[in-house]
This record gives sequence, structure tokens and C-alpha cells, in this order.
Amino acid sequence: MKKIKNSNQKPAKVHLEIQGHRKNPYGILRSSYREGKSIKHKTYGRLTGLDINQLKLLRAALQGDVIAKGSKEALKILASKEYGASVTAIKMAKAEGLDEIIYSKPEDQWVKDSLAMIAGRLIYQGSKLTLSHNWQNTCLWELCGITGPVDVDKHCYLAMDKLYKRKNAIEKKLAKKHLREGQLILYDITSSYMEGEYVDSEIVKYGYNRDQKKGHAQIVIGLICNDKGCPVGVEIFPGNTQDATTVMGKIKEIKEKYEIQDVIFVGDRGMTTHSKIDEIRKEGAKVITALNHQQIKELLKQDIIQLGLFDDNNIVEVNDPENPEIRYCLCRNPNTAKRETETRIRLLTKTKEELKKIQQSKRKGSDDKLGARVGKVLAKHKMGKFIEWEVKNKELSFSIKNDLFNKEESLDGCYIITTDVAKEKLNTNDVVKAYKNLAFVEIAFRNLKTAQLEIRPVYHKYDDRIKCHVFLCMLAYYLQWHMQQRLVPIFENDGKGKNRRWTFKSIIDCLKGIRQNRVSLNNIEFDQMTELTVDQNEIINLLNIRL
Repeated sequence: MKKIKNSNQKPAKVHLEIQGHRKNPYGILRSSYREGKSIKHKTYGRLTGLDINQLKLLRAALQGDVIAKGSKEALKILASKEYGASVTAIKMAKAEGLDEIIYSKPEDQWVKDSLAMIAGRLIYQGSKLTLSHNWQNTCLWELCGITGPVDVDKHCYLAMDKLYKRKNAIEKKLAKKHLREGQLILYDITSSYMEGEYVDSEIVKYGYNRDQKKGHAQIVIGLICNDKGCPVGVEIFPGNTQDATTVMGKIKEIKEKYEIQDVIFVGDRGMTTHSKIDEIRKEGAKVITALNHQQIKELLKQDIIQLGLFDDNNIVEVNDPENPEIRYCLCRNPNTAKRETETRIRLLTKTKEELKKIQQSKRKGSDDKLGARVGKVLAKHKMGKFIEWEVKNKELSFSIKNDLFNKEESLDGCYIITTDVAKEKLNTNDVVKAYKNLAFVEIAFRNLKTAQLEIRPVYHKYDDRIKCHVFLCMLAYYLQWHMQQRLVPIFENDGKGKNRRWTFKSIIDCLKGIRQNRVSLNNIEFDQMTELTVDQNEIINLLNIRL
């Protein structure tokens, strides 16, 4: 007889307890085990719809008194569905209160449908239609109250429409739960390219494509996270929106929508130009950002900072003499410096090689054609500022601007984090750490776009549905983020000893191995979950849920 392990990993046989009136009996599948001096029970399921004789037959079978050893006719597995990943995601969502955050009446079917799509995005990705057709292979929809075929219009699209109407209210609840006064707010944007035609769309536009997908229209996505990287809000902008133009509305919205007055805004170089920083400060928010290369050169030119202040081991802080509340935290990363120097040398070497080929070419053409070939090479490797060249009488001459090259090399690995947050509130190291926390948002984007949630391709054609699809993906990442916090011990031991290499995807794949089987025992049918492996048991225990 197959044995099932209890929470203490001690083998325990499953037995059937028959309860209820003789005319209306039911059975309870249980195992018993000893914990200290106490006898405890674990319940696996309830059997109804069987008469007393059938229940007695089943009880005898579980005791090993009916089925002959090796009999295939008596015990059959009729069907098998994925169970572990789905039940884990749904229970985690409820443990974090996501169902009640979505709506105050979580028992409403559209809320359950929304949870199914959020969990489905985490586990299966793909289109809503594919997810609805997958009801025969997974217990996901059944766990959310739907048995039998799933109607994609009713259980997906209608639920999406209702969910999108609740977007602002949901984000307010998330902000109330995860943001507080004076807390760092991380904000960054990315783009997601689209495929197909969107003739009447107000958000699918051509613009600067951060995915390097030329020829594709896109949308721009802005993500708001707390200082730990937990997402609390997402916005969708037209694809031609510039980085910096998204910031101002966000500051005002965060203060009003999320009811937070003391805001410290952390944004990257692209969103925080000098003019935008001034506007942000006028809105009453503090700023932490990084200076771009040209801004660093300007500070050096004004003698506000000196190259000698950049140190590989220590962060040096300098105050702006004209605006003492402005702090500059000077940092240098030797590994980055080495990489940048090697890259520049490699590109300059390739540039010189190609220019020499042009010099030695026997078919040079006119001066204009020769100049065009030179310009193409310089544009290709972006080394034009280091090369001084001339084409005259079909001859090319060039030289390297060594002084400029060496000056550029001296800045390799150097970066400056600037802020107007008082030192009493955030010291120098905290300011730099706060900016580096923007990596949490980059991790979120990587998961949203490729690693786990696969926000694209987008199968929807209406703007509100596109926006809701992105919102669903954000909520799925919200669920993933909370699961990862509980699974920190597994990731910290990644690859050590005999442990396997873990990623979040491999966690989900491991949980997918937990199946719910439909079993027939002497023509009596019931559901039985597969026995947990050591890895599955560790994951479930760390997540602190019960299957």
C-alpha cells in the first residue's frame, strides 16, 4: 500500500473513517501519526455519494484486504492534472490578502477569475484563450470555483474589464500596505514592442525602442516600487513618450493618489534632467538620481569636484557651494573602469583598422564618397570624437586625439549620485544604496518582459484591455515578489553542497510536479494528490502554506 508522509516526514498509512447516518454516510481519508505523547491526524479528502457497502469496500481496500498484489484492474489512475503550482499561487495570493485588495467581496466569481489569470500568468504565460482551454490539464480554474469548460469571454475578458475599473482603488490599497511617509519610492520606465496593427490605438505608437526592435510600435510602461522592490503601481503611456516627461505627473499622483506627502523620488539619469529635478522639487519631493557624463564634466570644469576625489574604496561627499543642500556622492567602480577602458581601446583599434583599409583601397572614388565611407566607420564604432581626419585629393589622413582619449579614460568607472535629502535623514552610504536599489525595478522589468511573466506578445487590440493585461502582469509580479521573499533560504543556498540550482522558474516547475490524480479503486473514484518530494516539501514549508 502506498504511504503518504506527514509534516514530520514519518510514513503514515492512509485509512478511511466512515461517518454520518447509515442512509447518508460519507468517508474521510486520513492518516494518523504520533507527535510526542499525542496522536494527531492529517485529513486528505472527503468522499460522498457512496453507499455504506461501497465505503466499507474502499476501507478494506485501503487496509490492503481487497486488492491483490499486482492487480491492474482494481486500481487505476483515470486522469492527472497539475495541482501544486496552482494551489500554491492561489493560497499565496490569499495569504497576502490580494483577493481582498482586488475587491472587498473576494467570493465574487470575477475576483476568483482575476486570481486565476494572475496565477496563470505566473505559471503558464500565453494568451487568455490558451489559459481558458487549459482547464482539462490544470486544477487552476477548479480551485477558483469553475468546473468544466471555461468561457474566455465570461471568465477572462469580462473579469479583466471589471478588474481594470478597480485599478486605482487596488493601487491605493497596495500603496497603503507597502508605502509609508518618508520612504524611498523607486520609479523607472521601459517599453514593450507590439505586433500587428493598432489603427485606433492612442497608446501604441512608434518611439525610442528600449528593446532595440526597430520597425515595431510600442507602449511605454512606468513601474512604481517601494524601497525593497515590491510593486505598488503601474502606468501605461503612449509609445512615443520620453523618459523625463513621465516624471512630473507621477510625483503629483503619488502624493495625491497614494496619500503620501513626504516623498523621496529615486529615478535614473534619463528621467531626471536638471529642469525636471527643479520641477520635482517644486512639487515638494526630494530627489535621488545620478549625473550623466556631461554633467560630471561640467562639475569638473567649474572646479566643484576634482578627479582625485574619486576613490575605489570610499565614497566622497561634496556639497554644491552655491546650493549647500545639494549633495554629490562621488564613487568609482574599478571593475567598471577596467571594462569601459578595454571596450574603448577595442573599438578604437577596430576603427583604426577600418580606416587603414580605406587608406589602402585602390578604388577610392571621389572625396565625397571617401568621406562618406569614413563617416560610416566612425558612426559604427562611435569613436569620431577621438579621430582627427581629412580627405584631400582622394587621400585619407587621420590621427588619434591622445589627450582627449586619456582624459576620457581618467573618468572610466566614475559616477556621481546626487540628492537634496538631508544628511541627518540619509547618510552618504544610504544615498548611494538608495540609487542602486533601482536595480530592483530593473529586475521587475526583466521578469515582466522575459524571465517569468512574458508580458509580450500582447494578444489584445483595445487600449483598455492592453492596459489591463499589463496591470495583470504587475499583480502577478507582486505575487512572485512575495513568494521570493519567503524562499530566500533556498536562493541563498543556490548551488551549495548537493542542492540544485534554483531560479523562480525552476521553483514553479518543481511545484508543477505535484499532481492531482483521479483514482478508480474497484470502480470507486476519488482524488489523490501525489506524494511530495523532498524539494517540494521544503518549498511548501518555506512558503508557510498547507496543500
